[in-house]
Amino acid sequence: MPRSRRAENVDGAFLRRWPLPRIDPKGGKESRGTVLVVGGAPQMPGAIILAATAALRAGAGKLQIATVRSIASMVGAQVPEALVVGLPETREGGIAPSGAREIAKRAEDSTAVLVGPGMVDTRAATKLVLDLMGRIRKAPVLLDAEALACASVEPRAMASASTEIAVTPHAREMAKMLEIDPAEVTRNPAAIAIQAARALKAIVALKGSETFIASPSGRLLCNRLAGNAGLGTSGSGDALAGIAAGLATRGADLLQALAWAVFLHGRAGDALARKVGPVGYLARVL
Repeated sequence: MPRSRRAENVDGAFLRRWPLPRIDPKGGKESRGTVLVVGGAPQMPGAIILAATAALRAGAGKLQIATVRSIASMVGAQVPEALVVGLPETREGGIAPSGAREIAKRAEDSTAVLVGPGMVDTRAATKLVLDLMGRIRKAPVLLDAEALACASVEPRAMASASTEIAVTPHAREMAKMLEIDPAEVTRNPAAIAIQAARALKAIVALKGSETFIASPSGRLLCNRLAGNAGLGTSGSGDALAGIAAGLATRGADLLQALAWAVFLHGRAGDALARKVGPVGYLARVL
């Protein structure tokens, strides 16, 4: 395991020195890119709605959603700004692996891709993501939630992907990805984040009360100042992933997109805590 190193603190001063790509004041929606969000299931339709909405609120110009056919119409009604594609579904409610071809086709016209929010059926999700790793060659890809399962099953497929990859696990998901004890992740999250980034050749955002963001080159960022316990609520991670995808769609690389997303997500939580109290605010209002 690499030694834990001093992390760069992600705060307002840090981000002012690393501004997001400039928005063209005369540009149309195409100038801010197209984000593709893949996920959803009958059991958890809200997750993909939260992620997709957050991507738009982060400034993405256009939105595509790829989800299972049984909820596609409902998702489209909830997110009227989106182009929604219905995909074949497994008996468990997950996206069938045969949907990879259609997703990859949509990814060709996308600036960034988010895969995972609301996905179920681990086996099908793993097959789907592994197939996508070989098909998506241009747009950067963020993997969250059930899509992270492929990292523990076939890490070499992720490491050999043709495009930039980011993963956003919490401690239990990270432990599963690396096949280690969750207590080890909790004891030394900085070193674990670096270890995972190097092994997967991906940007890793290890979520927690302190979120560590590591790159394969060994750069380490940490958000210690923004956020509170109220962010530990259903759907919060989906919103965070959507924010990061939206910022990547605007032209930020995945390391910058995640640094900004984690900070903005935390600051939104802090603002809500001041307004309604330390817990009880919902992911939908982040």
